[in-house]
Amino acid sequence: MNLIKVCGRSIITIALMVSPISPAFAEENLWHVDFMDDFAKFNPDNWQDQILWVNDEAQCYVRDGAYNTREVSDGTLKLRLVNVGEEMACDNINKFGKKHPNTRYVAARIASKNRKEFSQGRWTARLRLHGNGQAGMFPAWWLLGARNNEAPVQEEDENICWPMPGSGEIDIFEHYGSNGADHFAARMIKNLGNCDSGDWESAMKVIETHLDTYHEYSVEWAGDDLLFRVDGEEVHRIPRGGAEIQEPLFAILNYALIGGGTMEGEWVMEVDWVKHEYRK
Repeated sequence: MNLIKVCGRSIITIALMVSPISPAFAEENLWHVDFMDDFAKFNPDNWQDQILWVNDEAQCYVRDGAYNTREVSDGTLKLRLVNVGEEMACDNINKFGKKHPNTRYVAARIASKNRKEFSQGRWTARLRLHGNGQAGMFPAWWLLGARNNEAPVQEEDENICWPMPGSGEIDIFEHYGSNGADHFAARMIKNLGNCDSGDWESAMKVIETHLDTYHEYSVEWAGDDLLFRVDGEEVHRIPRGGAEIQEPLFAILNYALIGGGTMEGEWVMEVDWVKHEYRK
C-alpha cells in the first residue's frame, strides 16, 4: 500500500501482486485435444480389429472380442491374451502370405487405422497391466505410419513397407515380460533404407515404473525431437526423431505372446483413455 498526493489530497494506492504463470502451465495451455476416447463403449468410428500375423507371435488375433479378448466395461477397455485350453485353427496371415499355425492362444489387437490418424502433435494413453514380468508377455501401445502395407489394406496409398517413410513406427509403451517386471521400452524404429530392415536399439530406452498402476504414457513432437513422458515427466528424448517421422500415424493397442513363452488363464492390459492433441 502506498500513500501519494494528487492535487493536495492524499490517495491510497494498493499494489496487487500477480504470480507469474509457470512454464509448465503455459506449455500445457498450448495443447488442444482433437481426439479423445474414454471407452464409454467400443466405438468403431475410432477403432477396428487388426487381424494379421507379425513377429512370429504365438497367439491368434480374433475379431469382435471373441473369447473375451476385448471388453469395454465400467469405463475402461480390457485387452486380453487368453489360453482357450486346446489348439484351434487361426486365419491370421503374415506379410508373405503364410498362415498362422494352430494355437491355443487368442488375443485382441485394435488400431485406429483409417479412423483416427494424425501427424505430429501428442498421443497419450492412460493404462495399466494386471500382472507383469512373465516370460513371453508383450503388451504394447504404439504408432504406425498410415501408408503401411500390412492388413488391413483399405486405401490405394497403403503401399509402403515397414519401416520406410510413410510406414514408420514409434513404440510409446512396450513391456517384454521375459526381461523381468516393472519396466517398459520406449523407442522409435529407425529405417535402414529398405523394407523390413529397422534399427530397434539405438533410439530405445528401457524405463522402470510400476506397471500394475495406472500411468499416462505419451509421445510428442517437440521441435525436431521426439519426447516421451510418463505422467507428464520426461523419460526419454530422441534428437531429430520428430524430424524423421512426419507422416500421419495411427494408434495400436495389443497384447501378444512372443519368444516361445507359454501362459495359462489370461493376461490383461486395461486402458482408461486414449487421446491426441495438437499445439495451438
